[in-house]
Amino acid sequence: MVASDLSAGAAKSPWPPERLEWCQQQIEVTLSQTQQPWGIGFITWALEPAILDQVLSYRPAAVMLSMGDPGPFAEQVRQARARLIVQVTDLEEARQALDVGADVVVAQGSEAGGHGGRRATLPFVPAVVDLASPTPVLAAGGIADGRGLAAALVLGAAGALMGTRFEATHEALVEPAAKRAIVEGSGEDTERSRVLDIARGVHWPHKYTGRTLRNSFLEQWLGREEELVQDDNAIRAYQAAAARGDIVPVWAGEGIDLITDLASAADLVALIVRQAEEALGRAGKR
Repeated sequence: MVASDLSAGAAKSPWPPERLEWCQQQIEVTLSQTQQPWGIGFITWALEPAILDQVLSYRPAAVMLSMGDPGPFAEQVRQARARLIVQVTDLEEARQALDVGADVVVAQGSEAGGHGGRRATLPFVPAVVDLASPTPVLAAGGIADGRGLAAALVLGAAGALMGTRFEATHEALVEPAAKRAIVEGSGEDTERSRVLDIARGVHWPHKYTGRTLRNSFLEQWLGREEELVQDDNAIRAYQAAAARGDIVPVWAGEGIDLITDLASAADLVALIVRQAEEALGRAGKR
């Protein structure tokens, strides 16, 4: 299934006109590239019912809601006959997802790139699997190759959701510089914080911090978030640098040590499956 992700970069006003236009463009790009079932993802706390209605009119096969209460939107998705996938970062969110009838739950660990919570993938995934059974669970967070997929399966997950790994593909609509940074970076280069959200003027709930590659602005303000909130000059300087392209957030998970090249998405899927089969075979022999 092709996935179109509208979850990144929600603005202070969640859906200003330019974001609506961008949303439309993303859907059109997806539909122009495939006749296969496709899905779409949203940041739940920034979503509005009218936007979801607009997207559902294009008949996506699945809708993923992440970070926030899915309750206000679950019935809309269900009436459109789309599968509801809910990404969760703690057990309370997992219970919410099950209460609204999620078809799939994604258990996201803190190793993930972009925004998320505090739970580590390894202990969090089986806890969600136990809670959600028989609803299928996907593991997310720091998974970047077939060994990670094999580990997720051993933990009881039905599969894995990989974000950062598929940013580093030819098909990903990501700036070439960001792709290079992911390929060249390491897990130690990533940091989870609120700094860049404050600087961008994006009002994420405090429980969700964002993991990005480090940059000079992040280094300067890490641990000084409340001071940054009050420093309009620093925020304006960041936004001017971002407008020039001098500073660009690169959302990336800890698994980037395992990402050493750009690949086509199809080749990457085949490689990951082969690696997982080999990893499970080795484990079985032990």
